[in-house]
Amino acid sequence: MADISAKKREIIKGYIEGFIQGIVDEYKGRVIEKPTTAIEYLSRTSDKGELKPFQAALIPPELIRINQFERGLSTRLGNSLEECARLIALEYHPDARRGYDITAEVSQAAFAEAERQKEYYESAANKGKAKPSFEQMITAVLNARRIDDLVTKTVRADLYILADDGTEYLFEIKAPKPNKGQCLEVTQRLLRFHLLRGGNRPQLQAYYAMPYNPYGVTKADYKWSQAKNYLPFNETVVIGDEFWNIVGGLATYEELLEIYLEVGREKSKYMLDALAFGF
Repeated sequence: MADISAKKREIIKGYIEGFIQGIVDEYKGRVIEKPTTAIEYLSRTSDKGELKPFQAALIPPELIRINQFERGLSTRLGNSLEECARLIALEYHPDARRGYDITAEVSQAAFAEAERQKEYYESAANKGKAKPSFEQMITAVLNARRIDDLVTKTVRADLYILADDGTEYLFEIKAPKPNKGQCLEVTQRLLRFHLLRGGNRPQLQAYYAMPYNPYGVTKADYKWSQAKNYLPFNETVVIGDEFWNIVGGLATYEELLEIYLEVGREKSKYMLDALAFGF
C-alpha cells in the first residue's frame, strides 16, 4: 500500500504543476537584451545591481533567463515542500498547519533566557568547549520563568503537526546548508517554541527540518560544518527521510520525489519552450 494515497497524489501533483506554472509565467516574459557593443552595455545602469558584463557577453539571453528561472525556483522550493508536507501530514495526523502562530503570555526573563542560551551555545562552539544538550537549554529557559513580568509574545513555526497520541511537532523547514547565524537563530526559535507552549520533550518536539540531505542517504553522511557545530545537531535536526517519516510513512520521501519527477518529465518541454523560445 502506498504511503501517499492516489487521491492525495493527484492533489499534490496538481499543486506542484501550479507552482511550476507560476514561476514560469513570471520569468518567461523577461526581456534580456544581448549587448550590441561593449560601450552600449557599459552605459547601462541597474537599480538592483544585476549587471554582469562578461557573462552577458558570452551567454545567450535564453540561457540567462533559464538560469534566473532556476535560481527563482530554488529560492521558493521550500514553500512547495512545506505545502506538500502539510498535505501528506493530514492523511496521517489529526491536524497539520503551515505558518502556525504560537501566542502566549510568557515571562520576559524566560524569553530573554532563550537568547542567553543561544549566546552560551555559540560561545562554547567557538571555544571548542562542551556544549549543553538541547534539553538542558530548554530546562534553563523554562526554569527562568517568573510570574511578575508577563508579556504576550507570538512565534511562528513553518509547520505544525498534532499526532494521534497528542504529541505536538513544530518545524522550522530550511535549506540544508545554513550559515552560522541561521543555525543560532533557529536554535533560539526552537527554544522559544518550548517556552510559549510551556513544555519540554517528549510532549513537544521542535525541530530544524531539512527536507533532503545534499551529502547522501543517512544523517551520518551529512558534513556541513556550520550546522554540525552551531546547532544541537543530533537532537534538533531531522533530515531527509527522518523528516518525511514523521510527516507520513516510511516510503513518503521516495513517493513524494516520484511525484516531483513525474511533473518534471511532463513539464520539461513546456519549460524549455516557454523560457528559451517564448512559446
